[in-house]
Amino acid sequence: MEQQIITPKRTVIPFGPQHPVLPEPLHFDLVLEDEKIVDAIPTIGYIHRGLEMLVEKREFTEMVFVAERICGICSFIHGLGYSQAVEEIMNIEVPKRAQYLRVIWSELSRIHSHLLWLGLAADAFGFENLFCQSWRARETVLDIIEETAGGRVIFGSCKVGGVRRDIDKDTMKRVLGVLDKLEKDARSICNVFLKDNSVKHRLCGVGYLSTEDAKRLGAVGPMLRASGVKYDIRTTGYSVYDDLSFEIPVEKDGDCYARCAVRVAEIFQSFSLIRQAAEKMPEGELSVKVTGMPNGESFQRLEQPRGEVIYYVKGNGTKFLSRFRVRTPTFANIPAMIQVLKGSDLADIPNIVLTIDPCISCTER
Repeated sequence: MEQQIITPKRTVIPFGPQHPVLPEPLHFDLVLEDEKIVDAIPTIGYIHRGLEMLVEKREFTEMVFVAERICGICSFIHGLGYSQAVEEIMNIEVPKRAQYLRVIWSELSRIHSHLLWLGLAADAFGFENLFCQSWRARETVLDIIEETAGGRVIFGSCKVGGVRRDIDKDTMKRVLGVLDKLEKDARSICNVFLKDNSVKHRLCGVGYLSTEDAKRLGAVGPMLRASGVKYDIRTTGYSVYDDLSFEIPVEKDGDCYARCAVRVAEIFQSFSLIRQAAEKMPEGELSVKVTGMPNGESFQRLEQPRGEVIYYVKGNGTKFLSRFRVRTPTFANIPAMIQVLKGSDLADIPNIVLTIDPCISCTER
């Protein structure tokens, strides 16, 4: 009697752009064999805003406000990347105090982003209380940003030639005191992510990305470092990062838990960087006067919370730039995300997608 071979039934189901546990407008056509994903075809383009085209209509000194609005969560580093590009073209030397302030706001942005991500991750695997605690801690960071920069999400403090606002000694002392308390709260929250058995069950061994695939597919940020690659653009020493000491958190397991652990470790590295910058920050001017028009091109690389971001800016000697191009970390991580989805269970899709910390707003300029 011949043995009957039963082949799994293949189905294609749509996933997104609106989904209860997917907070980003990203669509997938998922090819399934039973509950296993064999292929995932992504579609983006639901919120295209044409921000890069605005360089032809906004003066180069005003474009920093547009750059900050590429993404609310990464707003300051977007503005910083644009400013550094124009400053290189125009040979502008930014005052040291302004550079230290830029580092402080960059690291506050990183803490804010990672705490937001921890909350979204908790929501994805059903820990509502953990979601609330993560976002409660994040509110403290937003309060600090509002007090020091003027805005809660869009900072508005970075400009070509320096910064618009200062942090005086009394305010800085008060901020550091708040951060000390916040760090203790954050450790308590993060211990749940790293030690709770239910969380480990949802994250460990899920969404594996090998070191070879991470390199081959051009992954960046925690997605890359969680697969064992020690790579962080801050080590190139832009701004004043070369004056500060910090570790690059790396994990080797390459799964969702490893990506969570990398982001948790980065939160506490950011606390350390802020304290160092506050201690070493010299007195001095906040900005220099910008004269002339940018004529030339610049290529800048910075480390956003989600990974390496690339800025290309080209000036033509007028007040309007001729080109402004941004390659965001989410865009770089999409090929790796597709690789990770293949072979995974349907039920694990929300956790896997969220562990790249997607920002489709960033991706669709």
